[in-house]
Amino acid sequence: MSLRRSARTASIPLKSGMTTGASISNPKRPLTPDDEPLTVSKRSKRRPSRKPSTTTAEPTSFKVPVPPSRPKRKHTSTETDQPPPLTHTPSLVGLISAPTCSAGDIDNATPPPPSRPADPHISNATLVTPGGTPATAYFSDVPEFSPSQFGLKVPTHPSSTASNLLSQACAHLISVEPKLAPLIRKHTCHIFSPSGLAEKIDPFRSLASGIMAQQVSGAAAKSIKNKFIGLFNGDDPPQSKFPTPAQVVATDISRLRLAGLSQRKAEYIHGLAEKFATGELSTSMLLRASDKEVIEKLIAVRGLGKWSVEMFACFGLKRMDVFSTGDLGVQRGMAAFMGKDVSKLKAKGGGKWKYMSEKDMLEGSEKYRPYRSLFMWYMWRAEDVDVSAVEGNGEGASSV
Repeated sequence: MSLRRSARTASIPLKSGMTTGASISNPKRPLTPDDEPLTVSKRSKRRPSRKPSTTTAEPTSFKVPVPPSRPKRKHTSTETDQPPPLTHTPSLVGLISAPTCSAGDIDNATPPPPSRPADPHISNATLVTPGGTPATAYFSDVPEFSPSQFGLKVPTHPSSTASNLLSQACAHLISVEPKLAPLIRKHTCHIFSPSGLAEKIDPFRSLASGIMAQQVSGAAAKSIKNKFIGLFNGDDPPQSKFPTPAQVVATDISRLRLAGLSQRKAEYIHGLAEKFATGELSTSMLLRASDKEVIEKLIAVRGLGKWSVEMFACFGLKRMDVFSTGDLGVQRGMAAFMGKDVSKLKAKGGGKWKYMSEKDMLEGSEKYRPYRSLFMWYMWRAEDVDVSAVEGNGEGASSV
């Protein structure tokens, strides 16, 4: 029986996936046609061979795969907390120096200059009060202040008038530095000329326009300004007037934003209006305060940086002794005028004083007092810095 069963078992073919005893006992034996080949699934084909290895491999440590790093997205915003650029910005300077008149926002017709006293250390511009009244530092319509506060009872330069202030300033610059003579003969500075001093400037309008122009293009600033004026004038563009500080204070910040202002800029302009409305800033103060007091008072206003204030004091108030050391164009022009090769100069320590240090600029400009504003203007011209754009911003702005 055992023999018969044994023979019968041997005659049964092996099922798929099974091997003979010989093949198991001797895995190296080659298969014969009588042997059924091993059935390999599709999944097993992708697995590595399990063929025994004659060498012993060292175990390898498993490394966690690191996902590919993605570059950080740059955060873009239309508003930044960065101060205005250090270079001469035409759109901003053009807005803060544009003349105004009581009949409208921009005065294209400049009246003939009066023969009135002028002085390097006061505002030589004709400023417009919130009520629309023009005022100058030595006219009787300016309230009197004590000498210890703002008052300049008499001009420190009695012979200076609106008609000869520029010629006196140019003569002083040439007397202390004869090398300036060719530059002065080549370029005529308009801002301190008789016609420039006759232009009417609304301080609130100029400063508010300067805030609107920060960090945006000239076209965008002009659009925002027009919409801002429209908020207070309805659909009557020909008679549109820039709002008074009292009107702006009485307007919600959310409504001011309808002009295209950011939340921050709307707050800045609202805060500026409050200072004018309460008298902390006034036409009288801006006319007669010392240069230092004007700068300090205006820098204390949120939204007004030092560069913006210096440009307003020079181009708007027509103050003669303003000198902006932080302006890159002034640095470059002054370095070139002093004989340095500006193409080879580099900033030391990554600072903003690329062409000259602040200390060297202040020391080098000292001899030009009290006409450093005019000296600064010629330093822009010394290196052919393009200031032609500020000579007119398309809104009737005067030439620089």
